[in-house]
Amino acid sequence: MQSRTACPTAPGPEGAHPYVAGLGAELATVAAGARRRAVRDGDRHVDTAHLLHSLLEQDPEVRSAVGGPHQLARLLGYLVQRSIGYGLRWQGSVEDSGAIAVVPRPAAGDAGDWSPAAAAALHRAGERARRRGGRGAGAPDLFAALVADPGSRAVEVLGRAGIDARELSARIAAGPGDFTGDATC
Repeated sequence: MQSRTACPTAPGPEGAHPYVAGLGAELATVAAGARRRAVRDGDRHVDTAHLLHSLLEQDPEVRSAVGGPHQLARLLGYLVQRSIGYGLRWQGSVEDSGAIAVVPRPAAGDAGDWSPAAAAALHRAGERARRRGGRGAGAPDLFAALVADPGSRAVEVLGRAGIDARELSARIAAGPGDFTGDATC
């Protein structure tokens, strides 16, 4: 039986990680920020909460989708606390919401590998972009993929911040006109 841990983060020939390659420059920046955060926090894997935090830092559309200033502040507060509070229980464990079946074992000594749930979210973001005819996935595609996985750490953090991920996911699925604006979750 293969391990359910994430793939190594060694760059490919073009320097991009296999999960990030082809997703677009915008998400390459988000992924790099998430990886830096994971390494800085001493986490073995980049998980969906790291991706959510990086998305919120990088993209105004995603920030406005989570709700008003109070919801955003509360969400960012929970994300910042992950390395000093409740997030410590995640260290040493691999986020696996069951989104993908099996991922090869990482190379020994790699830090900042992608959790299976984070890798699946990046993959789903690329699929979402292809379905809408986009060339590469953008921040809204990744955000939609993150909130659609009820077992992810990103959804857990959203819930702790009082943001209903199912409602947010439904608004995102309703279309671009409902993605931002008067979010009330």
